[in-house]
Amino acid sequence: MSSASASAEEERLTRSCCVASANHRERMAPVFVRPPRVEDFGTNPGALRMLTYLPNNLSPRPALVVVLHGSMQSAADYDLGAGWSTLADRYGFALLMPEQSRRNNLSRSFNWFQRNDTQRGEGEAHSIAQMVEQMVRDHDIDRRRIFVTGLSAGGAMTLAMLATYPDVFAAGAVIAGLPYGGATNAQEALRGMFQAPPKSSRELGDLVREASPNRNIWPKLSVWHGSADRTVKPSNAGEIIKQWLDVHGLPLTPMSDQIVDGHSRQVWWNADGETVIESYTIMDMAHGAPLTHSEGGVAGPYMIEAGISSSARIAEFFGLTDTLRRTPAETTELSRRAPLFGALRKATRSHRIRAVRAWRNVSATIHEGIERRRANKKVHVRSVVKR
Repeated sequence: MSSASASAEEERLTRSCCVASANHRERMAPVFVRPPRVEDFGTNPGALRMLTYLPNNLSPRPALVVVLHGSMQSAADYDLGAGWSTLADRYGFALLMPEQSRRNNLSRSFNWFQRNDTQRGEGEAHSIAQMVEQMVRDHDIDRRRIFVTGLSAGGAMTLAMLATYPDVFAAGAVIAGLPYGGATNAQEALRGMFQAPPKSSRELGDLVREASPNRNIWPKLSVWHGSADRTVKPSNAGEIIKQWLDVHGLPLTPMSDQIVDGHSRQVWWNADGETVIESYTIMDMAHGAPLTHSEGGVAGPYMIEAGISSSARIAEFFGLTDTLRRTPAETTELSRRAPLFGALRKATRSHRIRAVRAWRNVSATIHEGIERRRANKKVHVRSVVKR
């Protein structure tokens, strides 16, 4: 692709993905104070800005959440809408908010579709990793509790960080994003936004494994997408889930299906009974992050009042909240496995582990019984034939 056609394609990507209406911007009051900027944090090969937020009640050895804004947004815009600094005030964790510039990308999108920005030790991914290391040194961050989340282009970049730096992040959350490795240029990115290219689970998982060879332990993942998203089609959420289920060695069938605040949530657990992947589908929501004013969210461009706060739920998924949800989710039977696993979600971790193992033992016993009946049936048929 020539430089001229590449620029045209990038402008087209900007228009289709990122243009916000002026009347939406007017509703983004109150104006948020820009987070403090850190100038010196390393070589910064991706030429990103490092912005931070530290609450007054910062915990000793605090957790760190890396928040990646979407296209046509600044770090402050996204924080205002999503309410991450409000949650940081409430729970005492630190925030790192990398920010893109128009010099890097006209739409201020993180360059999740450029290989030299999404490989370990290169470009924007390496800049973000350097920022994380600076936060660890400056604020005594607990290395076991470093997380990353993002919207749209920031969501796709979130997956790039999880794939290339799985040793840094304990978990991530992607909102309206695309699978890692799904595009290597602007044209492929645009196609993927409108129709996720068909790949098998193994092919998708291999893209992650190739980014970090010799890795056996992978971050947990929370996936969010609106069912009416016409900018990044919901099929991309399905591809993300396929990709990371394969990485974790889990089946496609969810172990629990629930309704949370009126929206679908699917859950997958590992052999230890720990939730490692969850997926929320927000009914009738367009492209953006679901929020609720009651949890500190502010509606605006790509920040959508949906009666559920993605930020608050993600913070809970990360283990940053010290209290359980007040309102339990309803569980609905959508598969044969769902009732058993749905009942277990309220149990303690030790009970869940024992129940999962018991379920596996029962399944094995049933399977053995079926095989014995088949064998006996064959013997009976042979004896009848002999007579």
